[in-house]
Amino acid sequence: MTAPRTTHEHEPTTRELWATGLTAFAAVMLLLTGILDIFRGIMGIARDDVFLTTRSYVFQFSLTGWGWVHLVLGAVAVIIGLGLMRVSTWARVGGVTIAALIIIANFLSLPYYPVWSIVMIALAAFTIWALCVVRKDGRTVFD
Repeated sequence: MTAPRTTHEHEPTTRELWATGLTAFAAVMLLLTGILDIFRGIMGIARDDVFLTTRSYVFQFSLTGWGWVHLVLGAVAVIIGLGLMRVSTWARVGGVTIAALIIIANFLSLPYYPVWSIVMIALAAFTIWALCVVRKDGRTVFD
């Protein structure tokens, strides 16, 4: 037999549920983006012959160098994604920042692995959207 509730628990509003859902979405997307970027970094470091090389691209770097860039960005994205699971303000700011850096890095390495770069840019863009649409008070900007 259970005792009846005597305290009034706060029932979350639809706005709070949307805010929580978008933050969770951003956390998962950033974790996914980070893990995929780590794999891309490992591919670039270990076997850079999987990437296409172009001679006439303005932003030319060694593919091993690109591998290290993506590995570091991916590791930082995973750490920030875990921070987003705890709904930390530093993680929201860091999430937008690292997702923007991931977009820039994938744009610059677009000729080396075009389809993968476009997918990563889209994932990072969705992450930025989800982090920017939620206000600090738990409401969305659509409220």
